[in-house]
Amino acid sequence: MAHPESSAGTGRDPIDDCVHCGFCLPHCPTYQNWGEEMDSPRGRIDLMRGLKEGKLELNPTVVAHFDKCLGCMACVTACPSGVKYDVLIEETRAQIEKKYPRPEGDAFFRNALFSLLPYPGRLRFMAFFLWLYAASGLQKLLHAIGFIKILPARMQAMEANAPPMTWAQVASTLPEKVAAQGVRRASAGLVAGCVQRVFFPGVNEATLRVLSAEGVEVQVPKGQGCCGALSMHAGREEESLKFARALIEKLEGCETIVVNAAGCGSHLKDYGRLFAHDQEFAARAKVFAAKVRDVHEVLAPLPPRAKRNPIEMKIAYHDACHLAHAQRIRAEPRQLLAGIPGVVLCEINEGEQCCGSAGIYNLVQPESAKQVGARKVDNVLNAGADLIASGNPGCTLQIEQILRSRGKTMPSAHPIEILDASIRGVKL
Repeated sequence: MAHPESSAGTGRDPIDDCVHCGFCLPHCPTYQNWGEEMDSPRGRIDLMRGLKEGKLELNPTVVAHFDKCLGCMACVTACPSGVKYDVLIEETRAQIEKKYPRPEGDAFFRNALFSLLPYPGRLRFMAFFLWLYAASGLQKLLHAIGFIKILPARMQAMEANAPPMTWAQVASTLPEKVAAQGVRRASAGLVAGCVQRVFFPGVNEATLRVLSAEGVEVQVPKGQGCCGALSMHAGREEESLKFARALIEKLEGCETIVVNAAGCGSHLKDYGRLFAHDQEFAARAKVFAAKVRDVHEVLAPLPPRAKRNPIEMKIAYHDACHLAHAQRIRAEPRQLLAGIPGVVLCEINEGEQCCGSAGIYNLVQPESAKQVGARKVDNVLNAGADLIASGNPGCTLQIEQILRSRGKTMPSAHPIEILDASIRGVKL
């Protein structure tokens, strides 16, 4: 396994930065699930060391411990030694996908997911059938007769996590350019995303309206595809880099590159490292990554120009892992929400704990995802809020799905949708 230089600049293998202090243990969702050392960050680092030294081989038991990791990076925030666990687990998964022959059923399922999820056009085609599935009454019928319960766990998870679709969502499109209102303060290009674009089109629409209202001109280059985040987090390195190269070519001419999905944003900001040894793209990727900003980062420093109308509501803000831990963005979303008259922010207990979504994790590790998500939803409900705000589409899908499984509902929205509703003076 090839690892980058230590963050300490010593040239030491980053594996050796772990001193086994145990600070990561209470922050690791899978360690909380089972209390197993090998399902903690330091335990997995021991497995990495064993693989590197040739004392272990990539057998089903070893691979299972890596598969069970959410990649939530809570351990990275908690670690006093600066261990780059996020890089270590990403590189380990890439080695697994290259060297470990997965069982036929597992390989088929993963390949099926990645023949669909990173392709917005294919997702939109699926969204049409999801709309038809619900609108025709077939979904209600299959649940009523108990058919869904006899499906394999992974198929049940896919069905449960599929969001209810409206025809307006299926048919939604984005303009190529939105002018700034008033004097232009900045210019940006929007990363439309995959899941966000198809299943949560209202987030992109709200992003364009709010940026425009605050004096930001926005371009949405046509033909842009996936950023590669889902593929990279699952160890599909070459596939991910192929998507990344295509996106760089679409958006690199933009002054600022705005993203409104936490997982995409953290990955885009990492392009410089990922392409460091690519002769053609190293310099381009570094410049590109330096221009990436989460939408909260763009708006928070701008003195508000558009009037905020009151929203009388208690809002629980959920810290998405790839915002809080990867990008260290915590204050900005809260600042924007707190600037809306009438909004009362409710903090969620253990708020920076993962919700269990984690890319494709809730589809390939549904039981573990349920355990992690159950803790998150308990804390969300105990916050006593009227609405939950989340800056990542996967988190929203996961939390909504667990609430539905309990027969409960709670409105959810991206912070940018809440800000948009306030500026426009409409109800959420």
